[in-house]
Amino acid sequence: TTSSVFTACELQIISFDELKTDYKNPIDLCNSLNPLVMPEYGLQGFIALCYLYYVQYLGIVIMCPLALYHAYRYATRPRMSVLGIYDPTAVMNGDEMDRNKKEGFVKLALYLINFFAGLLWMILAVSN
Repeated sequence: TTSSVFTACELQIISFDELKTDYKNPIDLCNSLNPLVMPEYGLQGFIALCYLYYVQYLGIVIMCPLALYHAYRYATRPRMSVLGIYDPTAVMNGDEMDRNKKEGFVKLALYLINFFAGLLWMILAVSN
């Protein structure tokens, strides 16, 4: 599950870099990223709920604020006819592009911390 959200986050960073260097147009970017938004949010929410259920404090500290941010981001998204948070007319704005790229890097860091913490917990569980 963590690798799926990790891959979606990498795709977001790469896509916004391609948009910035004019390898991809905004419509193609939105068509490729918008279908990944809801599965990413759902998987990340599932991970946060698992941490809450099993009372893993580090996971709760990392994933629950991110789940709340995802809920806020989805609630304040531009109104479109498709599910997703990326609007082709808005992503070309330089500030919006930089914000989305920074968001991708922060989420990537949090997912990496989550992955290695989960790996550590698994090793500790097997060794005990």
